[in-house]
Amino acid sequence: MAGFRGNIQEVRADRLVAVLLLLQRRGRITAAEAAVELEVSERTARRDLEALGMAGLPVYSSRGRNGGWSLAGGGRTDLSGLSETEVRTLFLLAGPSSPATPELRTALRKLVRALPESFRATAEAAARAVVVDRAGWDAASHQRPDPPHLDAVQQAVVGGHQAVLGYVAGNGEATTRTVHPLGLAVKGSVWYLVAETERGQRTFRVDRISSVEVTGDPVLRPEGFDLADAWRSITADVEERRAPVRARALVVPDTLPVLRWVLGRRVRIGPAGPDGRVEVEVRSASARSLAGELAGFGAGVEVLEPGDVRDLLAGIAAELTGLYPSPVTAPPPS
Repeated sequence: MAGFRGNIQEVRADRLVAVLLLLQRRGRITAAEAAVELEVSERTARRDLEALGMAGLPVYSSRGRNGGWSLAGGGRTDLSGLSETEVRTLFLLAGPSSPATPELRTALRKLVRALPESFRATAEAAARAVVVDRAGWDAASHQRPDPPHLDAVQQAVVGGHQAVLGYVAGNGEATTRTVHPLGLAVKGSVWYLVAETERGQRTFRVDRISSVEVTGDPVLRPEGFDLADAWRSITADVEERRAPVRARALVVPDTLPVLRWVLGRRVRIGPAGPDGRVEVEVRSASARSLAGELAGFGAGVEVLEPGDVRDLLAGIAAELTGLYPSPVTAPPPS
Protein backbone atom coordinates (compact mmCIF):
# COMPACT_ATOMS: atom_id res chain seq x y z
CA MET A 1 0.00 0.00 0.00
CA ALA A 2 2.69 2.50 1.02
CA GLY A 3 4.48 2.33 -2.30
CA PHE A 4 1.30 3.28 -4.14
CA ARG A 5 1.04 6.74 -2.64
CA GLY A 6 3.84 7.98 -4.90
CA ASN A 7 2.09 6.61 -7.99
CA ILE A 8 -1.25 8.13 -7.09
CA GLN A 9 0.06 11.57 -8.00
CA GLU A 10 -0.23 10.43 -11.63
CA VAL A 11 -3.89 9.42 -11.17
CA ARG A 12 -6.55 12.06 -10.63
CA ALA A 13 -8.70 11.25 -7.63
CA ASP A 14 -11.94 11.67 -9.57
CA ARG A 15 -10.71 9.22 -12.23
CA LEU A 16 -9.73 6.76 -9.51
CA VAL A 17 -13.27 6.71 -8.17
CA ALA A 18 -14.77 6.73 -11.66
CA VAL A 19 -12.80 3.62 -12.66
CA LEU A 20 -14.04 1.71 -9.62
CA LEU A 21 -17.63 2.76 -10.21
CA LEU A 22 -17.26 1.71 -13.86
CA LEU A 23 -15.94 -1.70 -12.84
CA GLN A 24 -18.76 -2.06 -10.34
CA ARG A 25 -21.40 -1.22 -12.94
CA ARG A 26 -20.08 -3.28 -15.84
CA GLY A 27 -18.26 -6.09 -14.09
CA ARG A 28 -15.56 -6.22 -16.79
CA ILE A 29 -14.09 -3.52 -19.03
CA THR A 30 -11.19 -3.16 -21.44
CA ALA A 31 -8.69 -0.33 -21.29
CA ALA A 32 -10.17 0.99 -24.56
CA GLU A 33 -13.69 1.08 -23.07
CA ALA A 34 -12.42 2.80 -19.94
CA ALA A 35 -10.62 5.36 -22.09
CA VAL A 36 -13.86 6.24 -23.90
CA GLU A 37 -15.82 6.54 -20.63
CA LEU A 38 -13.14 8.61 -18.87
CA GLU A 39 -12.26 10.69 -21.96
CA VAL A 40 -8.56 9.91 -21.69
CA SER A 41 -6.07 8.04 -23.83
CA GLU A 42 -6.07 4.24 -23.77
CA ARG A 43 -2.55 4.36 -22.34
CA THR A 44 -3.72 6.58 -19.46
CA ALA A 45 -6.71 4.32 -18.77
CA ARG A 46 -4.47 1.24 -18.68
CA ARG A 47 -2.07 2.98 -16.30
CA ASP A 48 -4.98 3.91 -14.00
CA LEU A 49 -6.25 0.32 -13.96
CA GLU A 50 -2.76 -1.00 -13.25
CA ALA A 51 -2.29 1.56 -10.48
CA LEU A 52 -5.45 0.35 -8.72
CA GLY A 53 -4.09 -3.18 -8.72
CA MET A 54 -0.71 -1.95 -7.44
CA ALA A 55 -2.55 -0.33 -4.53
CA GLY A 56 -3.76 -3.75 -3.45
CA LEU A 57 -7.35 -3.11 -4.52
CA PRO A 58 -9.10 -6.23 -5.92
CA VAL A 59 -8.70 -5.30 -9.58
CA TYR A 60 -7.24 -7.89 -11.94
CA SER A 61 -6.77 -8.33 -15.69
CA SER A 62 -7.26 -11.32 -17.97
CA ARG A 63 -6.07 -11.82 -21.53
CA GLY A 64 -7.77 -13.35 -24.53
CA ARG A 65 -10.85 -12.72 -26.63
CA ASN A 66 -13.06 -11.94 -23.64
CA GLY A 67 -10.29 -10.39 -21.58
CA GLY A 68 -10.35 -7.11 -19.72
CA TRP A 69 -10.27 -5.77 -16.21
CA SER A 70 -12.57 -6.91 -13.40
CA LEU A 71 -13.21 -6.61 -9.69
CA ALA A 72 -12.48 -9.79 -7.80
CA GLY A 73 -15.62 -11.56 -6.63
CA GLY A 74 -17.84 -10.13 -9.37
CA GLY A 75 -18.30 -6.73 -7.76
CA ARG A 76 -21.42 -5.97 -9.83
CA THR A 77 -23.86 -5.01 -7.12
CA ASP A 78 -21.54 -3.91 -4.32
CA LEU A 79 -17.89 -3.50 -3.51
CA SER A 80 -17.72 -6.35 -1.00
CA GLY A 81 -14.46 -7.41 -2.65
CA LEU A 82 -12.78 -4.50 -0.87
CA SER A 83 -11.30 -5.16 2.55
CA GLU A 84 -11.61 -2.52 5.27
CA THR A 85 -7.92 -1.63 4.82
CA GLU A 86 -8.47 -1.19 1.07
CA VAL A 87 -11.49 1.02 1.67
CA ARG A 88 -9.42 3.15 4.02
CA THR A 89 -6.61 3.41 1.45
CA LEU A 90 -8.98 4.37 -1.35
CA PHE A 91 -10.71 7.14 0.57
CA LEU A 92 -7.47 8.49 2.01
CA LEU A 93 -6.28 8.84 -1.58
CA ALA A 94 -9.46 10.02 -3.24
CA GLY A 95 -11.48 11.65 -0.51
CA PRO A 96 -9.24 14.37 0.86
CA SER A 97 -8.22 16.15 -2.36
CA SER A 98 -8.31 19.79 -1.32
CA PRO A 99 -9.78 21.17 -4.57
CA ALA A 100 -12.37 18.38 -4.73
CA THR A 101 -14.71 18.96 -7.63
CA PRO A 102 -18.48 18.56 -7.33
CA GLU A 103 -18.17 15.54 -9.63
CA LEU A 104 -15.69 13.92 -7.24
CA ARG A 105 -17.90 14.56 -4.22
CA THR A 106 -20.86 13.02 -6.04
CA ALA A 107 -18.80 9.99 -7.05
CA LEU A 108 -17.64 9.47 -3.47
CA ARG A 109 -21.20 9.63 -2.15
CA LYS A 110 -22.22 6.99 -4.70
CA LEU A 111 -19.28 4.83 -3.74
CA VAL A 112 -20.10 5.06 -0.03
CA ARG A 113 -23.63 3.84 -0.77
CA ALA A 114 -22.19 0.92 -2.73
CA LEU A 115 -19.98 -0.20 0.14
CA PRO A 116 -20.99 -2.87 2.64
CA GLU A 117 -22.64 -1.27 5.67
CA SER A 118 -19.78 -2.30 7.96
CA PHE A 119 -17.26 -0.30 5.89
CA ARG A 120 -19.18 2.93 5.43
CA ALA A 121 -18.06 4.56 8.67
CA THR A 122 -14.43 3.75 7.79
CA ALA A 123 -14.83 5.26 4.31
CA GLU A 124 -16.48 8.42 5.58
CA ALA A 125 -13.86 8.86 8.32
CA ALA A 126 -11.02 8.33 5.82
CA ALA A 127 -12.51 10.89 3.43
CA ARG A 128 -12.26 13.51 6.20
CA ALA A 129 -8.90 12.37 7.54
CA VAL A 130 -6.39 14.12 5.29
CA VAL A 131 -5.74 17.57 3.88
CA VAL A 132 -3.56 17.69 0.75
CA ASP A 133 -1.43 20.85 0.48
CA ARG A 134 0.57 20.29 -2.71
CA ALA A 135 2.87 23.30 -2.31
CA GLY A 136 5.93 22.54 -0.18
CA TRP A 137 7.39 24.96 2.33
CA ASP A 138 10.09 25.92 -0.17
CA ALA A 139 10.11 26.34 -3.94
CA ALA A 140 12.76 23.61 -4.25
CA SER A 141 10.97 21.01 -2.11
CA HIS A 142 11.94 17.49 -3.18
CA GLN A 143 9.99 14.25 -3.13
CA ARG A 144 10.38 12.23 0.07
CA PRO A 145 9.57 8.58 0.74
CA ASP A 146 6.60 7.82 2.98
CA PRO A 147 7.53 7.71 6.67
CA PRO A 148 7.67 4.21 8.20
CA HIS A 149 4.84 4.77 10.71
CA LEU A 150 2.42 6.50 8.32
CA ASP A 151 0.06 3.53 7.99
CA ALA A 152 -0.23 3.11 11.77
CA VAL A 153 -0.95 6.82 12.21
CA GLN A 154 -3.58 6.69 9.44
CA GLN A 155 -5.29 3.79 11.22
CA ALA A 156 -5.41 5.76 14.46
CA VAL A 157 -6.89 8.81 12.70
CA VAL A 158 -9.49 6.88 10.70
CA GLY A 159 -10.36 4.56 13.57
CA GLY A 160 -10.74 7.48 16.01
CA HIS A 161 -8.42 5.91 18.57
CA GLN A 162 -5.90 7.54 20.86
CA ALA A 163 -2.25 6.64 20.29
CA VAL A 164 0.94 6.58 22.31
CA LEU A 165 3.66 8.17 20.18
CA GLY A 166 7.40 7.96 20.48
CA TYR A 167 8.62 11.23 19.02
CA VAL A 168 11.98 12.83 18.30
CA ALA A 169 11.81 16.62 18.09
CA GLY A 170 13.89 18.74 15.74
CA ASN A 171 16.43 19.36 18.52
CA GLY A 172 16.88 15.62 19.03
CA GLU A 173 14.85 15.40 22.26
CA ALA A 174 12.97 12.08 22.49
CA THR A 175 9.60 11.94 24.25
CA THR A 176 6.63 9.61 24.65
CA ARG A 177 3.15 11.06 24.81
CA THR A 178 -0.49 10.06 24.43
CA VAL A 179 -2.34 12.00 21.75
CA HIS A 180 -5.82 12.28 20.28
CA PRO A 181 -5.23 12.09 16.48
CA LEU A 182 -7.50 14.56 14.68
CA GLY A 183 -6.22 14.39 11.10
CA LEU A 184 -3.30 14.21 8.72
CA ALA A 185 -1.90 16.80 6.35
CA VAL A 186 0.61 16.31 3.57
CA LYS A 187 2.48 19.45 2.50
CA GLY A 188 4.46 18.79 -0.63
CA SER A 189 5.64 15.30 0.33
CA VAL A 190 5.99 15.89 4.10
CA TRP A 191 3.31 14.30 6.31
CA TYR A 192 2.04 15.89 9.53
CA LEU A 193 -0.27 14.65 12.27
CA VAL A 194 -2.62 17.18 13.85
CA ALA A 195 -3.52 15.99 17.34
CA GLU A 196 -4.95 17.12 20.64
CA THR A 197 -2.59 16.70 23.62
CA GLU A 198 -2.67 17.57 27.29
CA ARG A 199 -1.03 20.87 26.29
CA GLY A 200 -3.52 21.66 23.58
CA GLN A 201 -3.45 21.12 19.83
CA ARG A 202 -0.07 20.15 18.41
CA THR A 203 1.37 19.24 15.02
CA PHE A 204 3.85 16.35 14.64
CA ARG A 205 6.00 15.51 11.64
CA VAL A 206 5.21 11.88 10.91
CA ASP A 207 8.79 11.13 9.82
CA ARG A 208 9.92 12.04 13.36
CA ILE A 209 7.56 9.52 14.98
CA SER A 210 9.66 6.62 16.25
CA SER A 211 6.83 4.36 17.46
CA VAL A 212 3.02 4.16 17.45
CA GLU A 213 0.84 2.21 19.84
CA VAL A 214 -2.86 2.56 19.03
CA THR A 215 -5.03 2.22 22.12
CA GLY A 216 -8.68 1.26 22.32
CA ASP A 217 -9.61 4.61 23.88
CA PRO A 218 -11.73 6.91 21.70
CA VAL A 219 -10.45 10.24 20.44
CA LEU A 220 -12.05 13.26 22.08
CA ARG A 221 -12.45 15.80 19.25
CA PRO A 222 -12.77 19.49 20.10
CA GLU A 223 -16.23 20.81 19.35
CA GLY A 224 -16.44 22.34 15.89
CA PHE A 225 -12.99 21.10 14.84
CA ASP A 226 -12.42 21.33 11.07
CA LEU A 227 -9.18 19.86 9.72
CA ALA A 228 -8.94 22.16 6.69
CA ASP A 229 -9.43 25.28 8.83
CA ALA A 230 -6.94 24.01 11.40
CA TRP A 231 -4.31 23.34 8.72
CA ARG A 232 -4.74 26.80 7.19
CA SER A 233 -4.14 28.33 10.63
CA ILE A 234 -1.10 26.09 11.23
CA THR A 235 0.54 26.92 7.89
CA ALA A 236 -0.13 30.65 8.28
CA ASP A 237 1.54 30.58 11.70
CA VAL A 238 4.54 28.58 10.44
CA GLU A 239 5.03 30.80 7.41
CA GLU A 240 4.88 33.89 9.61
CA ARG A 241 7.57 32.49 11.90
CA ARG A 242 9.73 31.36 8.97
CA ALA A 243 9.48 34.69 7.13
CA PRO A 244 8.44 37.52 9.46
CA VAL A 245 10.06 40.38 7.50
CA ARG A 246 7.88 41.98 4.83
CA ALA A 247 8.68 44.45 2.09
CA ARG A 248 6.55 46.25 -0.47
CA ALA A 249 8.00 46.53 -3.95
CA LEU A 250 7.26 47.31 -7.60
CA VAL A 251 8.20 44.67 -10.17
CA VAL A 252 8.47 44.98 -13.95
CA PRO A 253 6.21 42.43 -15.67
CA ASP A 254 9.06 40.46 -17.27
CA THR A 255 10.68 39.92 -13.86
CA LEU A 256 7.51 38.78 -12.10
CA PRO A 257 7.53 35.10 -13.23
CA VAL A 258 11.14 34.65 -12.10
CA LEU A 259 10.42 36.37 -8.78
CA ARG A 260 7.49 34.02 -8.16
CA TRP A 261 9.63 31.01 -9.08
CA VAL A 262 12.41 32.04 -6.67
CA LEU A 263 10.26 33.14 -3.72
CA GLY A 264 7.28 30.82 -4.18
CA ARG A 265 4.59 31.42 -1.58
CA ARG A 266 6.63 34.24 -0.05
CA VAL A 267 5.42 36.68 -2.69
CA ARG A 268 1.90 38.10 -2.93
CA ILE A 269 0.85 39.78 -6.14
CA GLY A 270 -0.99 43.09 -6.08
CA PRO A 271 -2.34 45.43 -8.75
CA ALA A 272 -0.42 46.93 -11.64
CA GLY A 273 0.36 50.63 -11.50
CA PRO A 274 0.14 53.35 -14.16
CA ASP A 275 3.67 52.54 -15.38
CA GLY A 276 2.85 48.83 -15.81
CA ARG A 277 4.88 47.67 -12.84
CA VAL A 278 3.14 45.29 -10.44
CA GLU A 279 3.00 45.91 -6.70
CA VAL A 280 4.02 42.91 -4.58
CA GLU A 281 4.59 42.00 -0.96
CA VAL A 282 7.63 39.79 -0.37
CA ARG A 283 8.71 38.04 2.83
CA SER A 284 11.90 36.52 4.20
CA ALA A 285 13.56 35.45 7.44
CA SER A 286 15.46 38.73 7.88
CA ALA A 287 15.96 42.10 6.22
CA ARG A 288 19.48 41.09 5.14
CA SER A 289 18.36 37.82 3.54
CA LEU A 290 15.53 39.61 1.75
CA ALA A 291 17.87 42.28 0.42
CA GLY A 292 20.27 39.60 -0.77
CA GLU A 293 17.51 37.75 -2.61
CA LEU A 294 16.14 40.89 -4.28
CA ALA A 295 19.53 42.35 -5.25
CA GLY A 296 19.90 39.75 -7.99
CA PHE A 297 16.88 41.16 -9.80
CA GLY A 298 18.57 44.53 -10.32
CA ALA A 299 16.30 47.29 -11.54
CA GLY A 300 13.55 44.74 -12.15
CA VAL A 301 12.49 45.10 -8.50
CA GLU A 302 12.24 48.44 -6.68
CA VAL A 303 11.67 48.15 -2.92
CA LEU A 304 9.42 50.91 -1.60
CA GLU A 305 9.53 49.99 2.10
CA PRO A 306 10.79 49.29 4.70
CA GLY A 307 13.72 51.68 4.78
CA ASP A 308 16.19 49.19 6.27
CA VAL A 309 15.78 46.84 3.27
CA ARG A 310 16.33 49.78 0.90
CA ASP A 311 19.44 50.79 2.85
CA LEU A 312 20.80 47.24 2.67
CA LEU A 313 20.20 47.16 -1.09
CA ALA A 314 22.01 50.49 -1.47
CA GLY A 315 24.91 49.05 0.52
CA ILE A 316 25.03 45.95 -1.70
CA ALA A 317 25.00 48.17 -4.79
CA ALA A 318 27.91 50.26 -3.44
CA GLU A 319 29.92 47.13 -2.58
CA LEU A 320 29.39 45.68 -6.04
CA THR A 321 30.28 48.98 -7.72
CA GLY A 322 33.51 49.10 -5.72
CA LEU A 323 34.33 45.49 -6.49
CA TYR A 324 33.37 45.68 -10.15
CA PRO A 325 34.04 49.25 -11.33
CA SER A 326 32.70 50.20 -14.72
CA PRO A 327 35.39 50.00 -17.44
CA VAL A 328 36.85 53.38 -18.41
CA THR A 329 36.17 54.12 -22.02
CA ALA A 330 38.25 56.52 -24.07
CA PRO A 331 36.45 59.69 -25.18
CA PRO A 332 35.43 59.78 -28.82
CA PRO A 333 37.88 61.52 -31.15
CA SER A 334 37.20 65.19 -31.68
